[in-house]
Amino acid sequence: METSEKTNRMHLGRKISRIRELRGMKQEALAVELGISQQAISKLEQSEVIEDSTLEKIANVLGVTSQAIKEYSDEAVFNIISNTFHNTSSDNSTLIASSLNYQPTFNTIEKIVELYERLLASEKEKNDLLTNNKSSKAN
Repeated sequence: METSEKTNRMHLGRKISRIRELRGMKQEALAVELGISQQAISKLEQSEVIEDSTLEKIANVLGVTSQAIKEYSDEAVFNIISNTFHNTSSDNSTLIASSLNYQPTFNTIEKIVELYERLLASEKEKNDLLTNNKSSKAN
């Protein structure tokens, strides 16, 4: 167990992959930003060791420091998320509960009626213009 835990802690490629995923970025997008192929990104993410210069470039594109990549831990991220959303304070619990139950209310039928009224007005305007245009040509 210690060996896999140590490998996990030191595997820079996996850390880059996790940070990229957390940022919602695909390998292809990262590759374009770095000016390399998607396959090269895939190989980088499989590498345990990455050169500092390459790591610095990747960190800049991901919006983090190279040190943040080196020290990244899934466990730390999980703890931050867990502490943020499971705070025992009643004020925060109420806030979180109310935001989770947020249901915007608007009347879709009213919106559709408004849309059709504007469309009808636009069509009437077009008809008036065409009628006036035909009248002026006939004279």
